[in-house]
Parts: sequence; C-alpha cells; structure tokens
Amino acid sequence: MNNRISPLIAFLLLFFSLGFQSTNNTVTDTILPGQSLTHPETIVSPNGIFELCFYSPGNSTKYYLAIRFKNVSEQSVVWVANRKYPFPDSTAALNINQDGDLVISDGTMTYAMTNTSAGNGTYAMLLDTGNLILTNRVLELFWQSFDYPTDTLLPGMKLIVDNASLISWRSREDPAPGHFYLQLGLNIYSTVQPIIKIMKGSEVYWTSLLTSFDVLSYDSGYVSWPINYTSQTQISRIVLHESGKLKLQSWLEDKKKWNSTLQSSRCGDYALCGNFSVCNETAHEPCSCLPGFKPVSAGARSKGGVSSDCVRKTALQCSKNNSDIQNDVFLLMSNVDWLDNPKPLEMSSNKECQSSCLNSCSCIAYAFEEKFGPNRTKSVCIEWHGSFSYLKLPSIEDKYGNDFYLKLDPLESGTHGPSSMNESNSAATPGAIDGVMLVRAKELVAILSLPLATLLLGLFVYCVWKKLRMTSKGEDLVQLDLGMTIKSENSELLEENKSGDIRKKEVKMPLFSFTSVSAATDNFSDANKLGEGGFGPVYKGILLKGDLVAVKRLSRRSGQGWEELKNEAMLIAKLQHNNLVRLFGCCIERDEKILVYEYMPNKSLDFFIFDQEKRKILDWQMRIRVIEGVAQGLLYLHQYSRLRIIHRDLKASNILLDTEMNPKISDFGLARIFEGNESQANTNRIVGTYGYMSPEYALEGLFSIKSDVFSFGVLLLEIVSGRKNTGFYQTDSFHLLGYAWELWTSDRTSDLVDPLLDDVSSVRAALKYVNIGLLCVQESAADRPIMSDVVAMLSSESTALPYPKQPAFLTMRSVIKANPGISRTEICSVNHATVSIIEGR
Repeated sequence: MNNRISPLIAFLLLFFSLGFQSTNNTVTDTILPGQSLTHPETIVSPNGIFELCFYSPGNSTKYYLAIRFKNVSEQSVVWVANRKYPFPDSTAALNINQDGDLVISDGTMTYAMTNTSAGNGTYAMLLDTGNLILTNRVLELFWQSFDYPTDTLLPGMKLIVDNASLISWRSREDPAPGHFYLQLGLNIYSTVQPIIKIMKGSEVYWTSLLTSFDVLSYDSGYVSWPINYTSQTQISRIVLHESGKLKLQSWLEDKKKWNSTLQSSRCGDYALCGNFSVCNETAHEPCSCLPGFKPVSAGARSKGGVSSDCVRKTALQCSKNNSDIQNDVFLLMSNVDWLDNPKPLEMSSNKECQSSCLNSCSCIAYAFEEKFGPNRTKSVCIEWHGSFSYLKLPSIEDKYGNDFYLKLDPLESGTHGPSSMNESNSAATPGAIDGVMLVRAKELVAILSLPLATLLLGLFVYCVWKKLRMTSKGEDLVQLDLGMTIKSENSELLEENKSGDIRKKEVKMPLFSFTSVSAATDNFSDANKLGEGGFGPVYKGILLKGDLVAVKRLSRRSGQGWEELKNEAMLIAKLQHNNLVRLFGCCIERDEKILVYEYMPNKSLDFFIFDQEKRKILDWQMRIRVIEGVAQGLLYLHQYSRLRIIHRDLKASNILLDTEMNPKISDFGLARIFEGNESQANTNRIVGTYGYMSPEYALEGLFSIKSDVFSFGVLLLEIVSGRKNTGFYQTDSFHLLGYAWELWTSDRTSDLVDPLLDDVSSVRAALKYVNIGLLCVQESAADRPIMSDVVAMLSSESTALPYPKQPAFLTMRSVIKANPGISRTEICSVNHATVSIIEGR
C-alpha cells in the first residue's frame, strides 16, 4: 500500500485538519484523538457527498459502522466496517485509541478496525471519494477503507487481480458476507483482457471479459474505476448484489431510485445453457442446442430459461470407425464468444489447426486466432476435447465475437442453425448463426461432378476478380474534377426535391484507390500534413487540375472504426449545406480507412479563437458570421435536412474555416439519425468532448437536439470571450459557464467580452450574444431554445430576450484559487480534436 498521500489530497487534509482543535468534541469530516462518534452522530465528507455513521439496516436490531451516500434516500451503504461483528444496540462508539488506531467499542465488546500502531497524532478523515483514511499531520497514510472493500466499488478504488475483491451481502438487511464474491483473473492466452468471475462458493456462477463493464480499466495487476468527469458529477457505484448480479448503478434524483445502466447479462451465467448449447441473450428463449445436437430429453428446461445438456443427433465418424476419421466435417459459426478456454497451442495456420483437431477423435471443436503483439504476430489454435458448456452470441454492441469450428458427422451437413431446446420445434433461432460453412477435410472436390466444379471455380475467379477490381482499381483521386463533382451533387439534390422521394435514392460514394490517394498526398508526406486529431492525421491532397482536398487518414489506434467511418461517410454524403463540410469520397483499401473532404485553408476555429495573437484576426463581424453560420448549419441538421441529425460532438476544433473564414461543421463520426417524430434517445455509450456535453447526456446518456443546442451555447460563449470552457482557473468558477453566470448575475457581463474587441459598439452588441449563449446552456433541456428560435434571436434586432436560468454544472468548482492581482488571464489552449468516450452508461 502506498503510504504517502497525493499532493492535492495532502493539501486538502492539511487545510481541514488545521481547522480543528482537539478540545472541540464536535465532528464534521474528521475524527481527532479524544473525539468519538456515536449513534445518531455522523461525520460528513467536505462537500457533503458521503457520511460515516452507525446504522441498523431495515428491521434489524444490530448496529454497524458504515459509509453511505448522504443525500440518497434508497439503500446507499457502500462500505461496512464490522460486517462480521455487529453490535447488539446503539451504544457502540468509534474513537482513536492510544496506539493511534480506529476501534469500535460498547464497553463489552471492542472491534479493532485498524492495526497500525501508528502512535499519537493520528486522525481519521472521510473524503469526497467515499474513502475513510487514517493519517497524521505529516500526511502519512496508515490505512484506508478503499483497501478493504465490501460489496461496492467506487470511482478511485482498485481491486487486485487474483484476489477475492467484492463479497455480496447475505441479504438486504444483513451486510454479513454472503454467498457470492467477485474474483478477477487474466485470460489464459491474453494478458491484456482480464476476466471477471462471480464465484458461488468454489464454483463459477458468472464470468465475462472486463470489457463488459467499460468503466473499468486494467493496469499492472489491478483493476480500477478511474475518477473522471462523470464520476465527479454523478452518484454512481458498482455493487455485487446479494442475488449474485454485478450492477453498475447511477442515482436518479428526480425519480428517487437507482438506475442499473449495466449488469451481468443472463448469458453471462456460467453454463447457463448446458453442454453443447449456445446462448443468445437477445432471443425470447436464450438457450438452444448447437447445430447437429438435440436436448437430452424433450422439454428439458428449468426455470429462467436455463437448459439441460444437449447430445449429438448423429455420432462422429471417428467414433464409429477409426478408418473414417477424415470424413468428419466442420461447421463454421461466426461471431461466437466463449470463456472456458483450454490451453492454447501455437500453430502457423488455420489448416494446421483444423488438421490437428480432425486427427484427434476426442477433439470436438477448434478455433484459430491471430494475436498481434508488440514484437510479432502469434497464431493460436484452441481445441476443445470432451465437451464445453459456455458459448454465446454477443449482443450488437459486443465486439468480441470469434470464428468457432464445430466438428459434425457428414449426415448433419444440412444443418443451418441451432436447433430449438424443444425437440418438437426444431427451427433455428433467428439470427443465431451469422454464417455457416462446411469444410470437408477429405477431398470434397472429387465428390462433385466436373461441370459443377468448373462452375464453382468460375464463380470464385469472377468474385475474386471483382473484389480486386473494386479495391485495387478504385477511382483515381488525382483525376477528380471538383467543379463537376459539386455541379453533379447540386443536380442530384434538385432532382430529388422534384421527385419528392429522397429517402429511397441511393447515395453515390466514390471509392478512391489507395495508390491515387497516396499520390495526391505525396505518399502522406509531413510537408502535406495539415494537423492531427484523436482519430488520426489530416493531409493536403493536390489534384491534377491544381485543386486541393483534405485527406483524413484514420489511425489504426484510434477509437473510430468501420462503424464510425460508415456513419460519417453516409451522413455527409446525404447532406448539402453551405455550412457543412463536403465529402468527396473514401478509400477502404489495404485495411486503410480514409475520408476525402473539401480543403479548408484556414484550418479550424480553435486554431484562431484560443490563440492570443491569431485571435486578433477575428474581429466582431467575423465572429458574428461564424456564430450565425454554425447556427444555420445546425438548424439544417435538426430541421431541414433529409434526415434529422444530432451531431453530438460540436466544438471549436470541428468548425472548419474556408478562404473567406466562413464556418463549416465537420466530423460526423459520432452523429446519430432521428427518424419520424423521434426527438430523444438514450445510449449506453457516452461519446463526445468534455466541456461541450449537455448534463442530461453526460450523466444519463440522454441526447436530443437540445444536446447540440447546449454545445452551441458553449461554443458561442467561447467565441465571444476568446476563452476555452474547460481548464478555467482565473476565478472560483471551474469553467467558462460558471464565470459567465457570475458576471451576468452581477451586471458585469461586459467583462466577459474578449478584451481584443475594444470597440464600444462591439461590446454592446456582444451582450445579446452572451444572453443567447446562456439560454442555450441552461441546466434543464426543456428550458433551452431549439435552433430555429436561436437563429431568430440572432437575426432579430428588437426582440426582447428571455432571462436565462442557471447553467449546467454550476456547482463544479476549481480547487485552485485565482490570483487576486490578475483580473483577466488569457487561456492559450488548443481545443483537442480527440473524442472522449465514457463507456458503460
């Protein structure tokens, strides 16, 4: 255990500890020598998030010392000190003994919480993270409750791999150690993919990859829930329930209840579907037998959809006659997940792995994978012998499906999906198997007639030729005529408007060859590099006629994958507006993911607005043009485009500027389409950038057109002030929104205006824009205007504007105080183009 405290916590501890005198018996967030805590007294963390108290759960008459959320009405205990040794009544007291340790005593029984023998001078303090620590005035950390978790994991806690980490309560009213405990281990052939196991006694009850709880991260032998933006602004926890379920919960204050945003799925229960079966958690009946298998007995099913074992319909050839071992076949099941991994074997190819399994009668299935390490590619062959009891089809969001080869008798070659667990209904579960392919190890071609073999060969050659032509012979980017492309796009748009059928028309998306893209960018030379964002570098491409394009080459290490690429390409291809960046095509050759845009010579807005010198170029009229242009672009997306689109990542770095400094909204990789009258959606995957996300989106995963309105309001205030919203340390405000609200409520709004705009008329005009910006960032989405109202307010000269309500995140404060001698500090910062993803909401 680290016995030193971080500098920030040290400063807070010293600040608070110096404010207390040992003669004062009143406690707040600290227990000093000579003080005691008894029922119903509490100590409360500095910002009132957690409290330490004695409590009796439900109808129990026993008393426990516990840490719980202070302002949560439902059961909110996150840590129990004496869960094995409760006190019979409320007379117990917590104090620090002469050895400097925390003890609980009622005069009859004494429970030692710590055993440090730290000596005189120690004191206990409850932090806003929910961590109770024992320290002294020189800031040595002798003990902390985070090292001894009970059933709950909080942001900032660490769990050691291969240890029993969390232990459930025995019942809702009994915090004693229950029947389930959480154990973390490493995948047998992957040291970077830990496994979560919920054990019931010595048996595995549920198991899954760590990635099923995306808020958790693994590093150097332990799993942690890092403290981040979300965890600082929302009451949340991961709890191992007494039922054996692992739940990620967030407190919904308006509904006064816990919301489980993630929990262990029904397919996660180990051996849920029995031997030789597969679980599809999206199906009405999740369990079904594998292809070529049937239930042990008709109707064999227990409560909850848990199945009995399945058996083969037809025995393998090798089990009948060893001489026919080569006649068995393999069924390829795509996108399958498994966790009961046997020992992997290093083999060079799928063919070698298949041959190994085929020649062993006890081998019933195999999988072949290539693991990409820092020094070499490791080919891994996995064989199953005897039986297996954990196969599942991942959900749509799961990215960890694999190819799985199941050995079957040739008579079962007509099976095209898993049979039902009920023998009377042998239809395949819809969507259960993504792809089926039978692979005969014996010379299957000899069985086919010569004409059929010739036809198949011809079709194969044609498909290969067509694929090579599409990938290697794509359109030549260098030959692209921008003038004709723009004219053609406008013509198509007019034709669609005339016909009225705009949803069914196929959008043309040119595919450029990688060779031509490389030629246009001079082999992606540094001289042509325009910049680099979180998804990869952007290069200048030079065409044959001298026109320029921007080439966005997605990095293999970036978070943007095929889905984001397709999303961005298809969305922008369907949009036509002067304030939206134009997409000319893409390249998907050689595992490359490349987008080709119109070239914007003046880069992005953040390049100017957050730079002390370059900001001088942006006079007031130019800033008005940028604000109004972005507003028009958003209005088009929300109301007038062919599809209602929520951008979800509007920020200064995604506003590109053309030759005339006209703004164009870019980067639609995270955008979402709304259909019909849909106006709001919910997501488990929080994406966006800190400082621009609306509160309902950042905290609850709810997004709508009002989410973009909030981002626009932040952007507007940044343009008016020349300051970045995040990292704002010049006042007590944590961010620009709080600073703007302080000035607004104290009638000093003109102080917010960029000092470089020294013209009196500009400052007066800017006050209206500050008002509009504050209306857009109001805490409640219902209070914010829609973009048509925003555009009307921007263009009106006489309309009286509403008085804004409090902006979001106003309670967030900076720990660092301002220097009173500095009245206005310029923030020279780059608005990063990275996308901060908060998984698991």
